[in-house]
Amino acid sequence: MYLTTRKRAATSPTSPKKAATFPTAPKKALWTRAVAMAIVVTGTTAAYAAPAAAAGTDPIPASVTAAVSASKAASEAADEQALGLDEMQLANARTIVEVGLDLGLSQRAMIIAVATAMQESALYNLASTALPESYDYDHDSDGSDHDSIGLFQQRPSAGWGTVAEIMDPAYAAKAFYQALQRVDGWATMALTVAAQAVQVSAYPDAYAEHESAATKVVTTLLS
Repeated sequence: MYLTTRKRAATSPTSPKKAATFPTAPKKALWTRAVAMAIVVTGTTAAYAAPAAAAGTDPIPASVTAAVSASKAASEAADEQALGLDEMQLANARTIVEVGLDLGLSQRAMIIAVATAMQESALYNLASTALPESYDYDHDSDGSDHDSIGLFQQRPSAGWGTVAEIMDPAYAAKAFYQALQRVDGWATMALTVAAQAVQVSAYPDAYAEHESAATKVVTTLLS
C-alpha cells in the first residue's frame, strides 16, 4: 500500500550536488490513503476514511475534502521545512519509504536506501545528458555520469532495468531493495558497507555521512 501518490511534470533545475542540511525535526504524521482521518469542519469533528464512500451512501462533503487536502498540504510543508528538503526531495524520500513498506522491509533497510539516494542523487530523480532517452520521462534534474539515471544512479547497461523503468522512482527503489536483500548480512553491516555492496561506488565511504539525516527523514515519514 502506497502512503501517498504523486504526479508532477518533468522539470530540469540545476543539477544538485549534495542534499540539503537536515535540522532537528519534530515528528509529523505520514498521510495514507487507507487511514481514517478526523477533520474539524464548522466546529464539528467528522471522520472520513479513504477511499470515497460506496455507491448508495452520502458523498463526502466538498468542504471536508477541501479541509483534508489543506491539512495534508500543511503537514507536507511542515515536513519539508523541518527536514530541510524541498517538495521533490520529500516526495522521492516518501516513495522510497512506501516501497520499503510494501516489501515488508525493516526501518533499517529504508534508512540505507534513503541515505544511498541522498549520496547518489541528493534525492532527485535524475535524467542523464549521456542518455537522451531519459529526458522522455519525468525527472527533477539531470546528471552526466555515463548512463547512470534515477534516484540511485542505476545503469541500464549494467542490467538494472530499462530507461523507462529506472526513471520511475518506485521501480528504482524496489530494484535497490531487492539488490540489498541479496547481500548476506546487510542488516548488521555498517550503512556505508551495505550501500556500497549494492552500488559499487568509486566513493565507498561517502554513504556514511548521510546516515543521521536519512534516519531523521525515515523516522519522520513513519511516525
